[in-house]
Amino acid sequence: MSAETPSTGSSTSFTSKSRTLIDDSEQPAPPGPPRSRFAWCFTGSGHFLEESMALAERLPAVDLFLSAAGEEVLEIYKLHIEALKPRFRVFRDKTASGVPVGMLYSDVYHTVVVAPATSNTVAKCAFGISDSLPTNMFAQAGKLGIPGIVFACDTEPVVVTKSPHEWVTLRPRRIEFENVARLREIDYCRVVSSPSELEAMLDARLKELSLAWLA
Repeated sequence: MSAETPSTGSSTSFTSKSRTLIDDSEQPAPPGPPRSRFAWCFTGSGHFLEESMALAERLPAVDLFLSAAGEEVLEIYKLHIEALKPRFRVFRDKTASGVPVGMLYSDVYHTVVVAPATSNTVAKCAFGISDSLPTNMFAQAGKLGIPGIVFACDTEPVVVTKSPHEWVTLRPRRIEFENVARLREIDYCRVVSSPSELEAMLDARLKELSLAWLA
């Protein structure tokens, strides 16, 4: 599991001066009813990264939002951005004002998913810090009453995670557990701690929206 590094640009709101989105897919925003898409955020964690991506691929109408660290980790795990473009629109953490976050105000998204979330991201979300694209998406979604689902990595006394080359055993500290507990108290936030819990939470969300898995 890789620790996420903060973006050099930070913001807690959308700035209207620059409306050019960093959309690597080079596709226009698809037409559709208000709040019709999932926003899936990747941070710098490799913990169950492949399983998380597999779930994202099964959801209807999903866009990916990558932190700087998330972009690096996807490549490390051979989930190449170019290969993701045919399936997803991809937004990267390249604007100081977090321009892609503005789509939340345009009623594009009904759900924000942060999965997997590093302990760094969990701590920031729990304390209201938004200095990366995923943490900014999470914070602004909450302010708009849009549900956020966070797959927290460090929730057990012993965490066995797959690094790019081997399996690694980690022992989260008390501070990690305290941050997860604090995150569970955040408005409009739903915290999960395993791929199976994430799938179940997404299934429940799909039913709330009268939607279904693609496969």
